[in-house]
Amino acid sequence: MTALSNAPAEPTDGSPAEFGYKQELKRGTGRFASFAVAFAFVSIATGIFTTYGSVLNSSGPAGIWTWPIVIVGQLMVAFIFGSLAARIPVTGYAYQWMSRLANPVLGWIMGWISFMFLSIVVVAVDYTIAATVLPVLLGYEGNPGNAWLITAVVIVLQGLLVAFSTKWTERVNNFAVSAELIGMVLLVVLLFIVGFVAKELNVGNLFSTGAIATEGYFSLGTITEVGPWIMGTLLGAFTIVGFESAANLAEETKEPARVVPRAMWQAVLASGILGFLFLIVITLAAGDPVELAASGTPVADVINRVLGPVVGTALLVLVVIAIFACGLVILMSGVRLVWAMARDDRFPGHHVLKKVSPQYGTPTAASVFMVLIAQAILAAFALQTDALFSLFGAATLLPAIIYAATVLLYIVKRKNLPPSKGFTLGAFEIPVMVLASIWLVFELLIFRDSSFATAWVYVAVMVVLGGVYLVYLLIRRGGTEGIAMPDLHSIDNELDDDARARKGNA
Repeated sequence: MTALSNAPAEPTDGSPAEFGYKQELKRGTGRFASFAVAFAFVSIATGIFTTYGSVLNSSGPAGIWTWPIVIVGQLMVAFIFGSLAARIPVTGYAYQWMSRLANPVLGWIMGWISFMFLSIVVVAVDYTIAATVLPVLLGYEGNPGNAWLITAVVIVLQGLLVAFSTKWTERVNNFAVSAELIGMVLLVVLLFIVGFVAKELNVGNLFSTGAIATEGYFSLGTITEVGPWIMGTLLGAFTIVGFESAANLAEETKEPARVVPRAMWQAVLASGILGFLFLIVITLAAGDPVELAASGTPVADVINRVLGPVVGTALLVLVVIAIFACGLVILMSGVRLVWAMARDDRFPGHHVLKKVSPQYGTPTAASVFMVLIAQAILAAFALQTDALFSLFGAATLLPAIIYAATVLLYIVKRKNLPPSKGFTLGAFEIPVMVLASIWLVFELLIFRDSSFATAWVYVAVMVVLGGVYLVYLLIRRGGTEGIAMPDLHSIDNELDDDARARKGNA
């Protein structure tokens, strides 16, 4: 079997029936649409526009050199996720994998943490439109009040699309991803050419620490403080997440065991390369990085200054489209996760949330629920002066926890996994696991910094709420046996049979 390749198909087709479910969602997502879902969630336009200013203030321009570290680490994580998705191609991704390969209680916890992540990251992404792009594009002064209003409207528009038409959601996303790819390539090329001709490019910026002191710049930090350069890692850590959203649409994807793994690692690789080129050219054209760090819209300011208002405006429109699509995909992924957990009768309000609209073929009730949750989170954060940092801090911490738990699950259970139906790590499995583990430990250690106190508070509050419901669920169902996964028993038998067969052959 070829390493890191599509493996020969097994007799089983990976349909929901194989895992104890009936096919309720239409299977119409193709290869590009699956890639577009993963790429749109990652959305380098969104991530860089959101966090570049924070990196200038925490690490200076030289902080962008942490980006390649993140890309290698997240690519390893994507390979492991692909290997799991090729074996259990069911909506709910990490919730399903943990429930079936570890136990339903740990699976529920993983599902709840994933729900927490998707709920807050959609707000963080949509807030970017109102806080960092539209003020420059439309020429008004942004403030917490109008940012709250605009973000709320954007969330409602996305919710309407997700609730009433998966086909149109994918069409909008496919168009937006195409626009983002074209727009980001144009931005890189035009900024470099125009900046070079106008002598606006400063190579020294690439290695400048800006207003950050050079002494101790590369230090590991203290127990409650991260070194300046390492803090820049959050630029990539916030951006290169969400590629697993392709796995959350597995039941709607054609040949999911083959298509989904490829969509995930290709999205990480494409985003990583294009994003790094954009970071380099935007830093070259940054002018005075200390002055730029004081701006609330640094990337947009550079684009307008170098390319002029006409070209700059056109490209910023493409960025708005890309960010809208990112939020749209996040909301859709959150809806699918809520629906998947409700389908197993283990999410608050599951009797309503598990229903699929016979008219629209979508989990309409789950869509309304996700919109309401997003609005509540927005209301809690919106009037903070550092709302954007608080949002992206929590939205970076949560996926790090999810990725670490899932990689650990793979390491422990890899020899007992069901047969792959489309993707395998082959001879690269051990190196991939080692690199992924090193990266995730390194990433999680960053969140000891005291600036992430608000993120930890959000996580603590949501964990307590989830814990209360989990206890209630276990009491009502009579313990862990009452929340067994559909078809879990037969999968355990299959794994036991495989183990016995291997033992007999030995």
